Amino acid sequence: MNAPPFDVAIVGGGMVGASLAVALAPLGLQVALIEAIAHDSDAQPSFDERTTALSNASRRILETIGVWRIASSAATPIRKIHVSDQGHFGFARIDSQSQRLDAMGYMLPNRALGRALWERIGRIAGIRVFCPAQVLQVTPGDPLVGLELSGADGEHSSLQARLIVAADGVQSAVRRAFGVEAESREYGQTAVITTVLPQRFHDYVAYERFTASGPLALLPLADGRCALVLTVHRADLDAVMAGTDAEFLAELQRRFGFRLGRFLKMGRRVAYPLSLTQASRTSAGRCVIVGNAAQSLHPVAGMGFNLGLRDAACLAELIAEYRREGRTDAGDAALLTDYDAWRAADRRAIIAFTDGLVRVFSNPLGIVRRLRNLALLAFDVLPPAKAALSRLSTGAGRRIPKLARGVPLP
Repeated sequence: MNAPPFDVAIVGGGMVGASLAVALAPLGLQVALIEAIAHDSDAQPSFDERTTALSNASRRILETIGVWRIASSAATPIRKIHVSDQGHFGFARIDSQSQRLDAMGYMLPNRALGRALWERIGRIAGIRVFCPAQVLQVTPGDPLVGLELSGADGEHSSLQARLIVAADGVQSAVRRAFGVEAESREYGQTAVITTVLPQRFHDYVAYERFTASGPLALLPLADGRCALVLTVHRADLDAVMAGTDAEFLAELQRRFGFRLGRFLKMGRRVAYPLSLTQASRTSAGRCVIVGNAAQSLHPVAGMGFNLGLRDAACLAELIAEYRREGRTDAGDAALLTDYDAWRAADRRAIIAFTDGLVRVFSNPLGIVRRLRNLALLAFDVLPPAKAALSRLSTGAGRRIPKLARGVPLP
């Protein structure tokens, strides 16, 4: 006898997929969460040593679904943001007080977020976890999608779902199974990520500094350290990774200056190639594509996870709305059409904003350098521009998800 189908099968238990599973909890759905690597494994790429910058909208989403109270003790507020261009006079500052906010956002270690999400998942009766489990085959169909899985012991299992969610990353196998192509453009840059200890306390300021080889971000952490994202040209990567800690800190000092005094210590360096990848569609058949499977961004503005989390919040809200109207099929074609329409403006605007920053601040032409510095100075003295950037972090579309406004579902 075949097991009853799941309402939703989420392939990928990383930050976006796990968040979606938790967001769906109040709706009375039967949810399958399929993940190849345990969240507390050193090999889990979503919950590694990186730290994620959360917007206030993302903090509210996590708070409303019951995750923030578990993770907040590991979070560090960002009170101010300072943006500058190396070797030029332009700079811009944004202060949370001037925006009437407690913080501009928060820094949260990925491992802390992973622990909080999976702790919540363990308490939700309606979620069945398949982990570790590899997806061997996806069979698109209507009204059900079929999945073939392989567990850690090599045993195969099958399941069916009315809706499958592709949350399995940039190289999404689920997205490909539904015939959705993704366009990828390499930036020719690699992000070198580590932590550094400056001589002076960071005062909860996040620094974004544009240099000749790409942006440099220093982000505050709770113990006085800073998370560092240093962008380098691919040709320079081997030298940057092979150098001693003293050599690395000296190069960082040259690029950043002495706003925080001298850099005293650093952690382990990890390199991540940078590209822009975007799927041609956000749904197909009975599949919705979210997070990095839908769009993977340059980390210059720290908007990638925040955009993916809004994917999850919007999908959960639409499923809740349809169920209230008596339409209980989570893979309803009209629901997926509504999802595509809702996400289009937000997705388009954030991709354009992030990609535009990279292009403008990596352009060597003198006229472009002068214009961008004038733009930074203008931004620094124009409150409406700062308010507009603050609003962008909640979503660029007209409709903001309920969870991002702190309104519970259903």
